[in-house]
Amino acid sequence: MNKKDIKILLVDDEPDILEIVGYNLTNEGYQVITAKNGLEAVKKAKKEKPQLIILDVMMPEMDGIEACEAIRKIPELSATLITFLTARGEDYSQVAGFDAGADDYITKPIKPKVLVSKVKALLRRLKTEETNKSLMTIGKLIINREEYKIILDGDEIVLPRKEFELLSLLASKPGKVFKREDILDRVWGNEVVVGGRTIDVHIRKLREKIGDDSFKTVKGVGYKFVE
Repeated sequence: MNKKDIKILLVDDEPDILEIVGYNLTNEGYQVITAKNGLEAVKKAKKEKPQLIILDVMMPEMDGIEACEAIRKIPELSATLITFLTARGEDYSQVAGFDAGADDYITKPIKPKVLVSKVKALLRRLKTEETNKSLMTIGKLIINREEYKIILDGDEIVLPRKEFELLSLLASKPGKVFKREDILDRVWGNEVVVGGRTIDVHIRKLREKIGDDSFKTVKGVGYKFVE
């Protein structure tokens, strides 16, 4: 996918952020759409179907967490990357963001060039997935990487991107114990710094949607998928 074909939705209630970040991303060749609050973000996301959403947390009318949750309920946006851009760096806020379905978390202030590098790193994941299309069937679970779908007992389940990638990784080798550091590297990437609780949050969500018995915690090591 060429840069000119990539849409980025930038959401922030600060005009300066929209102007500066928007300018730098446009200068890189991306299509940039802006929104000033969460409600506007959800509407524009539905209409524009961006590949990436950069979302502020603290906003009027609807905050970023609520907007992220609303966007993750839209099936056609299940493959959209979402990263939070906020001045709030507390651990609880980061966990809340990942819990809502975010893929990454960027703390303000951040230099434009660094932000552009982060964006490029995030979008590389899209390229990787485009060249890694496959279909996996494990019992009553079907994972379609090409169509980004999960079918369980005949019913389609919509998963946020990171949950989908985590499930795909663990289910690729049922019974194999994936170490926590390996999971972070292969799902989040070396360029992304996330807290130790991030994997736990995503595993908890997968247990709720796929089934608690499908995932086993190996204390002090990592996780494995059980058929």
